[in-house]
Amino acid sequence: MTNDARIALDCLDLTSLNDNDDAAAIDALCAKAQGPAGAPAAVCVWPRFVARARAALPASIRVAAVANFPEGAFDTGRALHDTHAILAAGGDEVDLVLPWRSLAAGDAYSATAVVAAVRAACVGKTLKLIIESGELPSHELIRQACRIGLDAGVDFLKTSTGKTPTGATPDAARVMLETIAGHARRETVGFKASGGVRTVADAAIYITLAREMLGEAALGPKRLRFGASGLLADIESVLLQGGRDKVSTPGDY
Repeated sequence: MTNDARIALDCLDLTSLNDNDDAAAIDALCAKAQGPAGAPAAVCVWPRFVARARAALPASIRVAAVANFPEGAFDTGRALHDTHAILAAGGDEVDLVLPWRSLAAGDAYSATAVVAAVRAACVGKTLKLIIESGELPSHELIRQACRIGLDAGVDFLKTSTGKTPTGATPDAARVMLETIAGHARRETVGFKASGGVRTVADAAIYITLAREMLGEAALGPKRLRFGASGLLADIESVLLQGGRDKVSTPGDY
């Protein structure tokens, strides 16, 4: 359990994407990211808070922000606007929502166009593609969403926004990891579980899957991430107090 907790912390994107987030909420998030157990990989916020988070954090903690979030509309202009705002404010990583409704309706071209445009706009920065796996009704659509991202050059495939009824699931994660493992870029692309990952025990499921599908070398922040707001408390319970998994609170992403 302790080893899983350490991996989960090293790979954590500590997240706050609430509708009522304000400066005080971001300050609190950044303070949590500098806690006694160690630092997460990144904090993840709305684009408008990137500059504030960057100023509050050491360079070792990356700042991520969301684009085309949470709807995942076919809106290249909005996705690019968000991306440019993130980069201009000093962001390190972009978490882009795939136009998954377009894909599910058979319009892979539109979904691909948005991803390609954002990839071109953030060359040299980490790009994570949120495929909203819980809303895609078949394994084949999940695979297709993954292939769009892989072929476009994204750095991570991410399960969910955390804003839909079904977040990360082991079933979808297995399909996503299998697709990464079967692609030409399998040695460089990572996986991010987001939506309902609230305890170290939850994270351990995805750590095991990533180890099985991608190998031990993938169990670090360059290849594995967890997007969550409440996971840190359970990680600290395990690492600092020898605690076990606790009941989570609603609203974790």
